[in-house]
Amino acid sequence: MYDNYIVKEDLDMIISQKIDFEKLRNKTILITGANGLIASYYTYTLMYLNDTKKLNIKIILLVRNKEKTLKNIGKRNDILILEQDVCDKIEYKEKIDYIIHMASSSNPKTIIDKPVDIIKANVIGTFNVLNVAKDNNAEILFTSTREIYGKVDENIKEIEEEDYGALKCDELRACYPESKRMAENLIISYAYQYNIKYKIARIAHTYGPGMSINSDGRIMSDVLEDAIKNRNIVLKSDGQAIRAFCYIVDTITALFLITVSSLDNQIYNISNETEEISVRDLAYKVKEISNKNIDVKFEIENDDRKYVKFKRVKLKTDKLEKLGWKPIVNLEKGVKRTLKSFEL
Repeated sequence: MYDNYIVKEDLDMIISQKIDFEKLRNKTILITGANGLIASYYTYTLMYLNDTKKLNIKIILLVRNKEKTLKNIGKRNDILILEQDVCDKIEYKEKIDYIIHMASSSNPKTIIDKPVDIIKANVIGTFNVLNVAKDNNAEILFTSTREIYGKVDENIKEIEEEDYGALKCDELRACYPESKRMAENLIISYAYQYNIKYKIARIAHTYGPGMSINSDGRIMSDVLEDAIKNRNIVLKSDGQAIRAFCYIVDTITALFLITVSSLDNQIYNISNETEEISVRDLAYKVKEISNKNIDVKFEIENDDRKYVKFKRVKLKTDKLEKLGWKPIVNLEKGVKRTLKSFEL
């Protein structure tokens, strides 16, 4: 994907933002879960900074599938690949400056089929990563989720980073947000006991080129998959649920602003709240943008274990905006770019 011209245009958009990338010069950065969408784009950005700005960043990628990584990026002198599970002890003897901890699955199918694996990656994996951070005096950026907020009080109209709601721990799907909550508390506990520096990003609904399209239950992924494969868009609900989607450029820009910020031990919401849309309207929008002879069909299923059951509340992003962030890619442009990237 790194050579995809849509991705290259995205990278140009990212590095053109007012971000102090010079702080990363000559640094060593470990990225866990590096084959995921957001982690891949974070990696591409570091590669692009080395290629265009000669920042001499050493990039260490922790992945379970080295072959997939090499297919994405090829062999490069500035990249070292560690092929292992994040739940195993991480053995690396040289200095690490930053750890971008993204090793975790968020797709609904895995959450239901392999809940224990979800918990292990978020808890044991985070424990292993924190030990590396402690041993290296490295700063850690952890990608969390908006789902940790749970069902908030009905009087809350926008969720700030200090707000919290209820989660039902006796539901199978709770394996994901509950273990993310535990991971966040592990990080905060390590900061207190071992004086590590951390930042936490609670991310909502990111999409873009290279995203998984394998019917995993995430609505944007599934809708785009149907369009890309020239088949009817099939919704498993009535489509009334409201969502807001953030194009990958805006998410990555946010993560780099957070990475280089001089404010330590902070938590940020990342969400593009400028264009709320129902799932139904999203399906019809993708159909229109794809310009293919396909329809939108409704095949409502009774198994709702995969999905969040409480009403969506907007995330407040004022704290992130104070770092200089604002979304620059609207939904229509983002969907067009994502569809186009899969044609190349």
